[in-house]
Amino acid sequence: MRVLVVGSGGREHALAWKLAQSPRLEALHAAPGNPGIARLGQCHPVRAADGEGLLALCRELDTELVVVGPEAPLVAGLADTLRHAGVAVFGPSRAAARIEGSKAFAKEVLEAAGVPTAARLPVARPPCVVKADGLAAGKGVFVCRTQDELDRGLRAAAALGEELLIEELLEGEEISLFVLTDGHEALPLAPAQDFKRVGDGDTGPNTGGMGAYSPVPGLGDPEVEELVDMVHRPVLAELARRGAPFAGLLYAGLMLTDDGPRVLEFNCRFGDPETQSILPRLEGDLLQALGGAAVGALDSDLGAGESAAVTVVLAAGDYPQGGDSGTQIDGVDDAEAVGALVFHAGTARRGGALVTNGGRILNVTATGDDLPSAREAAYDAAARISFEGMRLRSDIGLAAAEGHVRG
Repeated sequence: MRVLVVGSGGREHALAWKLAQSPRLEALHAAPGNPGIARLGQCHPVRAADGEGLLALCRELDTELVVVGPEAPLVAGLADTLRHAGVAVFGPSRAAARIEGSKAFAKEVLEAAGVPTAARLPVARPPCVVKADGLAAGKGVFVCRTQDELDRGLRAAAALGEELLIEELLEGEEISLFVLTDGHEALPLAPAQDFKRVGDGDTGPNTGGMGAYSPVPGLGDPEVEELVDMVHRPVLAELARRGAPFAGLLYAGLMLTDDGPRVLEFNCRFGDPETQSILPRLEGDLLQALGGAAVGALDSDLGAGESAAVTVVLAAGDYPQGGDSGTQIDGVDDAEAVGALVFHAGTARRGGALVTNGGRILNVTATGDDLPSAREAAYDAAARISFEGMRLRSDIGLAAAEGHVRG
């Protein structure tokens, strides 16, 4: 099968890495891709937002399956553009992608489907959560426990130019749970937990994600199936009822509260960086699964092995306020030599040297027999990489590895 991966980040590198293992793969392409993906297939200088350019590329390459990584092209209708031209796409239609593109729409769907979620609040008073309605690259949610945090959150959310949604602040363990779906069947992947705040101890502003781990203690197959029955399947049925069947990856961000699970948000694509921890544990042919979902015939046996995985994000010094470009990166080969997977998230090649090109620069993933060993291996590998200003969290998976819940 000839496959085109759309996107240029660590998630897309992880997808390309896993798809490259399929015996069904004939050729792997990416647009625009990155230096890590270029080691697996051919990259093309077409932006993920350029629907017509991607369609022309698909025709030139005789592409049989397009796997869309980022949310923005899906929300803008990329999958529709390609499908109308006869190209199979793993990713939802524009109508279904509204589940991520509009938090207000997602709230309507959840309420209509009877899925438990955070309550809407009529006025903004601490403690609460302020959300900008549209896409914000993971930076449109503001947790406000004090009046000062609320004032700053309201200003920051308003600056994004979107309508605001005010919700109750839920407390508990937060998890990410993905399902592959063809619009009818729902196949869950292993749950993961990500770390959104930039600083240790969940301090500082929200980011696109500073690390992740999988599995999540206490969430085995029975618990996952119960969550999918409670959350994903009712939402899939409600979207279908609205004439917007969802085919692709439906990602629920959940809070496991004392009163039971509550949905925090939905996303219409693989999570980043959770994907970088989930896929290395995945057993089975991902290409077969994504290809089946894309044509309405999801029939695949995917499972998670007994291993654990931890992903540590190496970010620019100014992230999330800014990124870095052109700074030389050293030590990637050394990290890979000790067995880590180094997924490129914001890199470029300049004169043969690997340099920074973004906010989140690299994702270092390691596996082990359990979370403590995976965590030790991930941080050992991350310590071998350096670039000026590099920042990372030191507590990814720490509480779970020590056997207690992260607050």
